Amino acid sequence: MSQKETSPIGQKERNDNKVKVVIAAAGTAGHINPGLAIAKKIQEEQKDSKIIFIGTTRGLENDLVPRAGYELKTIDAYGLSKKISIDNIKKMIKTLKGFGEAKKILKEINPDIVIGTGGYICGATISAAHKLNIPTLLHESNAFPGKAVKMLAKKTDTILVSFEDAIGRIKHAKKIVYTGTPVKTKKQNYTAEQKKEIIQKAGLKNDKPIALIFGGSQGARKINEAILEIIHTGKNKDYQMIWATGPKQYDIIKEKLEDNNQNINYIQNTKILPYIYNMEEIMNVVDLIVARSGAMTITEIAKVGKPSILVPLPNVSHDHQLYNAKVLQNVGAADIILDNELTGEKLNSNIESIVLNKEKCKSMGEKALTVAADDVENKIYAQIIETIQQKHKSS
Repeated sequence: MSQKETSPIGQKERNDNKVKVVIAAAGTAGHINPGLAIAKKIQEEQKDSKIIFIGTTRGLENDLVPRAGYELKTIDAYGLSKKISIDNIKKMIKTLKGFGEAKKILKEINPDIVIGTGGYICGATISAAHKLNIPTLLHESNAFPGKAVKMLAKKTDTILVSFEDAIGRIKHAKKIVYTGTPVKTKKQNYTAEQKKEIIQKAGLKNDKPIALIFGGSQGARKINEAILEIIHTGKNKDYQMIWATGPKQYDIIKEKLEDNNQNINYIQNTKILPYIYNMEEIMNVVDLIVARSGAMTITEIAKVGKPSILVPLPNVSHDHQLYNAKVLQNVGAADIILDNELTGEKLNSNIESIVLNKEKCKSMGEKALTVAADDVENKIYAQIIETIQQKHKSS
């Protein structure tokens, strides 16, 4: 057998417009949601397309993918540490097994292309596709590419990046294209009356500027502690806050407020929620966003054109959240406060310096818009089709 096997796709004549796609996405919503958006775009363009996801049994894909109406097949895949340990050796064995599982699935499906949008799952799946001579495409959402993308750069036919800053950080790639990341959130030009109604429904008033605070779907403990400090000391007398604590931390926050003789439902100038379900509306009507700096968050902030104060999550691979935050900071659209430097006093000072200065607020918001990529879904779809066609030509 040759070093690289030949997939039946490379041998057959394509007489129809039906496309079969495998999308590898696992772990967090930041990996899975771009994959779902890509799947939706493919189906919009080719209604008879067949799309199957490959993930693990452990991540959010087990909820999000079936919920979106797609079939999910699972394999074993783990992130590997350089540290030698029994646990790491076991994970390595399981990941090697996952490669075989991915290869078997791909042979059965015989897809036109395999797309990876993040998570440890990409290593096994993209490697298996490369071995079978199936066209491959990777989408990297972070400004600092992850280990999987760097490791797979030589094997992948096309790499798409969310931020231009990422291009110079990927070596030995065959092809890199800046497309941006597909997100549901878009800038909305609400009328004054519409904006007023959204703000009132959120339990806030129209007479003071508003800061939106959130830490991702699960909340961010350090940000929550800083906001609690602001509330305890009553520092936000000149601005309002709408604060999503995260479902797991809401009751903890409630208890801490009660210990300070404060009722979570009656905090001056503040609306506290476990989760914000109409996030697009809220992001469009607030004056400032305080958040972690995951790739999806940065993309959404840029899309709505809002100033931000970003607190990168520490101790993540290559400090990629810090690099994401710098994408907005470098154009003057964001302030960065490091996690170990965050206090209520420091955060309050930064919030006031932005929301109480209308000109600064407007200027930072306009600069954020310059980072937002346009026509993202169409660009990604065009690269998918081009990658398929180029591979068939060379087969």
